[in-house]
Amino acid sequence: MDYSVFDIIGPRMVGPSSSHTAGAARLGKIARRISGNDVSKITFVLYGSFAKTYKGHGTDRALVAGILGMEPDD
Repeated sequence: MDYSVFDIIGPRMVGPSSSHTAGAARLGKIARRISGNDVSKITFVLYGSFAKTYKGHGTDRALVAGILGMEPDD
């Protein structure tokens, strides 16, 4: 069986940073699950490195993707 370096170092995902894209997508998905899937409005408050790099790392888009039910590798 052949392996890619990406199979060894972690999941395949979109975006430049696993913690700021895949992690944010997972957080958004958890927020959706907690809310009961009935979200009409949402406000994200970002702290630390999320607040400093959210646009460049795609964190903002990943959070929205998670709320919409998308997976980190969609």
